[in-house]
Amino acid sequence: MTEQHVTEQQTAGGQLSLGTAAARNLATTTKSVPQMQGISTRWLLRLLPWVRAAGGAYRVNRRLGYTIGDGRVTFVTTGADIQVIPRELGELAPLRGFDDDPVLEALAGRFSQEEYEPGDLIVESGDPADRVVLIAHGKAGKIGAGEYGDENVLGVLAGGGFFGDRALAGDEQEWEFSVKALTACTVLILTRDEFQEVLGRSEELRAHVARFLEGPDRSLNPYGEAAIEVASGHSGEPVLPGTYVDYEPAPREYELSVAQTVLRVHSRVADLYNEPMDQVEQQLRLTIEALRERQENELINNRDFGLLHNAETTQRIHTRSGPPTPDDMDELLTLVWKDPAFFLAHPKTIAAFGRECSRRGVYPESVDVNGHRVPAWRGVPLFPCNKIPISRTSTSSVLLMRTGEAAQGVIGLHQTGLQDEVQPGLSVRFMGVDDKALVSYLVSAYYSAAVLVPDALAVLESVEIAHGADGAAL
Repeated sequence: MTEQHVTEQQTAGGQLSLGTAAARNLATTTKSVPQMQGISTRWLLRLLPWVRAAGGAYRVNRRLGYTIGDGRVTFVTTGADIQVIPRELGELAPLRGFDDDPVLEALAGRFSQEEYEPGDLIVESGDPADRVVLIAHGKAGKIGAGEYGDENVLGVLAGGGFFGDRALAGDEQEWEFSVKALTACTVLILTRDEFQEVLGRSEELRAHVARFLEGPDRSLNPYGEAAIEVASGHSGEPVLPGTYVDYEPAPREYELSVAQTVLRVHSRVADLYNEPMDQVEQQLRLTIEALRERQENELINNRDFGLLHNAETTQRIHTRSGPPTPDDMDELLTLVWKDPAFFLAHPKTIAAFGRECSRRGVYPESVDVNGHRVPAWRGVPLFPCNKIPISRTSTSSVLLMRTGEAAQGVIGLHQTGLQDEVQPGLSVRFMGVDDKALVSYLVSAYYSAAVLVPDALAVLESVEIAHGADGAAL
């Protein structure tokens, strides 16, 4: 065939070789295993030390502590009117443990509602401390005088916070600090005179307040535990004090929770379509991944044992200005200063923190964690976790924790040695084949988490993430 004839055939559209579309019918296609976008890094599951909870429960024995009334109160809103729930007044130190509902209702009904604009003083240092103030909505800063007369920010109060409760029952005093509204604030106020009027009508309340004023039988250390009396010195022959260490009479027990599902695969799928990849194996792999994602979500958000709900009130702080700043992270470190292990935050929160650092000209270092370069603050790694919720107003939280039993920290709990265990604390149990030829597998994961002592976990709350580099809301 002449060159001219070949050119004429090509011009006419004739095909001279096998096309790629037909050739692919004889070729082996390279396939990936099934992908799943919902799989995350699950840093919390990887970083927590896991402890075997034999019998499905873990008891945290602690020294006996005396509750001093550091809590938060809850409100009910009807239109623009806000009222404190009477039972919630038990969070105030003089009313801790008081359960006479009619008296609590009488006290709740005497609170008055007041509104403050940003910059307004709610109380001023030096004025008579003659009221308890409940922050129903908004954010306020406690301001005290510094060593040289300047103002120092002592803390931030937000919804549910309160101050002045001890002034109701004790001797008349003056405010040692000022409280200024940082945002628009709605507060509920009960004056000392109103409290004394209800006090005069209730013998039970008078007896309860008298016991509060007497204080606990033993002196306390800064953590609310009964002090262990110890003598020290090098001269003389002092009489040595006697002491003992008391324990909580009803220590908390953490029971293992379970996440389960039943995976069903038709037998003909398992028999016929298992090459080059085993269908049952891939179905189980993705199911286990979803179960582990649920496990991490529960460890963060479960109302019984989740870390966001198990941090003590004294271990919770609010941001000073809204977005997460280096100052806020430093403040968080003061709450878990004994060997902090890691921060945990939503990726968007980490981005907001990065913007604040850049705005201030601060550039956090990164640390190596098992071959991963992870951002860090003050040498403490900051890990992402997409299970930490973001509110509808674009606020989130940052967790900081110490981990391990030896460090009296946060630990994960699971049960190992399960029948048909495929991973620690996770089993896949064959349930049989039904009359529709469906093969069923029960997939179960058992887990929980425990905070051994309160100062092992701290939370930075009300972290605003919808801010630009200049601090203005987007």
